[in-house]
Amino acid sequence: MTAPRIAGQRTAPSQRRRQATIGVALLDQVPLFREGLSTLVNRTPGLHWSGAARDHRTAVQLHERHRPDVLLVDSALDPLGHFTRLLTEQDEALVVLMVLRDAHCTAECAQRVFRRGARGVVPRQAEPAEVLQAIHHTPISRRYVDPTLAPLLAAADADGQPASCGLTRREFEVLQLIADGLENRAIASALFVSVETVRTHIKGMLRKLGARDRAHAVAISYRIGLLVAGTDR
Repeated sequence: MTAPRIAGQRTAPSQRRRQATIGVALLDQVPLFREGLSTLVNRTPGLHWSGAARDHRTAVQLHERHRPDVLLVDSALDPLGHFTRLLTEQDEALVVLMVLRDAHCTAECAQRVFRRGARGVVPRQAEPAEVLQAIHHTPISRRYVDPTLAPLLAAADADGQPASCGLTRREFEVLQLIADGLENRAIASALFVSVETVRTHIKGMLRKLGARDRAHAVAISYRIGLLVAGTDR
């Protein structure tokens, strides 16, 4: 007898695949790349398109609204894997597939994003069939390395686990709005919370980042890659 599903409970990827097609979403700044992947997914049996985002904020909104099974992330928008960690800590069932730019096709970069919660890596110049293979394979195996990247990882020694800032998703959203120049009252209005709640999130964010104040927190976040210039504003 199958146990009843609790309302709002996230179904595991293997269960969802038996119930429906695999939902695919993309975080990427390039419209042509977003349109191309959308077309590829929509014409592939067993997959459906959950949507695309061009920056971190809209990616969070897309995830909350559509709950895709697989999220492909442009490595230029998450070079150190901080955003991937934020999403996967909140949703363990989410499969993040990192699409590596040429500059990031190294063992060091691949190992780093795996440590931060990514489940697969594929080069940005991969053929459509290779991307589809990664989308289908990663939710099953929970780890996928494109064949062209496998030799790099096989030859490299694993590094130690790096420290992470540990922001919650809400603290990250507050950080993004601070970077946009919003004051506490405007942030509270944008997130539909009280000003006191915003202050609490800021205190936690400053402590975790080791920042003196709001401006210092933003500066640190850009320096460590938690915020990416030109994508979060």
